[in-house]
Amino acid sequence: MITSLNHITLSVSDLEPSFAFYVDTLGFRPRAKWARGAYLSVDGLWLCLTLDRRCRQGPLPEYTHVAFTVEAARFAAHAAALRALGVTQWQDNSSEGDSLYFLDPDGHKLEIHAGSLASRLASLRLAPYDGLTLFD
Repeated sequence: MITSLNHITLSVSDLEPSFAFYVDTLGFRPRAKWARGAYLSVDGLWLCLTLDRRCRQGPLPEYTHVAFTVEAARFAAHAAALRALGVTQWQDNSSEGDSLYFLDPDGHKLEIHAGSLASRLASLRLAPYDGLTLFD
């Protein structure tokens, strides 16, 4: 059935600052842009920004977020650069691997993470979550 992640679409209230944030701050490659949207990419990930002026500012109260991989050796530099640009942090990291949780201009919850599913599963074998079942 499903073979991979195809794309992520984020509704944005103002295309220009969101486009600049993803391109200039996070390093996405612009692929297409039009009056009501844009296509961006990074390492095979396709991100669509679509204008929806009904978006509200501020994060949603639930935990849903999008995480992007950064190299462990460069994590501190990337996190420092984002903090210097004034991103709003929405959560402190409490799980395996370095993470910075921050908001985009429309309050979408994002994360940069230095780790992988394999490293997360290895950490769970050492310190299991309550009620954990691992499927190998």
